Amino acid sequence: MVILGYFFAIVIGLIMGLIGGGGSILSVPIFVYIFGIDATTATALSLFVVGITSSVGSLSFLKQKRVNFTTAMRFGVPSVLGILFSRRLVVPHLPEYIINRWGITLTKDMFILILFAILMLFSSIKMIQKKEIIRNKSNEINYTLLVSQGLLVGIITGFIGAGGGFLIVPALILLLGISMKEAVATSLFIIAINSILGFIFSLDKIIVNWLFLLSFSVLSVVGILIGVALSKKIEGKKLKPLFGWFVLVMGIWIILNEIISL
Repeated sequence: MVILGYFFAIVIGLIMGLIGGGGSILSVPIFVYIFGIDATTATALSLFVVGITSSVGSLSFLKQKRVNFTTAMRFGVPSVLGILFSRRLVVPHLPEYIINRWGITLTKDMFILILFAILMLFSSIKMIQKKEIIRNKSNEINYTLLVSQGLLVGIITGFIGAGGGFLIVPALILLLGISMKEAVATSLFIIAINSILGFIFSLDKIIVNWLFLLSFSVLSVVGILIGVALSKKIEGKKLKPLFGWFVLVMGIWIILNEIISL
């Protein structure tokens, strides 16, 4: 099982390299169900893996000057505030038992995993759909929507340890009118910053096995480098719906697994 877990670390990076994201959503289930780590710690470790892997993945975009730093600041600052809110105020103060009556026991870890699985379902639908995002060609920027979307992404990222790229990319295109390529590059940069900060905000609340975490992250980085190389020969768009179905099945399995445990 441990060898399988490390194999999946490579798969996470591989998927991120091939389709520009999505693979990080597997890290929390791997930490919980394969390595037996509690959900709160798993979300924090996931942030580290996502942050490091996204940072490596965004290096090529930085060299190509595709990252829009102005956009990253506009969206990123509210996101960081959302992460700070989740990791410092919400997650540490959740009670150990969310529900413990009427014969139902819903623990903190079960609650986090169910929410994570719901996010997996939303993410999978986005990947399965072949809907084209219509670019906003207006020069007017709706700052209220931009800030609220940034906060939402930050809260989600901080709470369940997922990058939230499937929310960031459409928001940048619809609200700021930037191109798809620029949105993907900027999204990866935002995810890297958000995830690393989210992990730092969690350090005093968890115990980290650094040897394990660094080993897992290195394998994930190896995976993304392989994925980026393969993406030149394999069209990521064709793989995205297939991976979406896999994430959908995984999300349903997690929900059923946790509900049976109630």
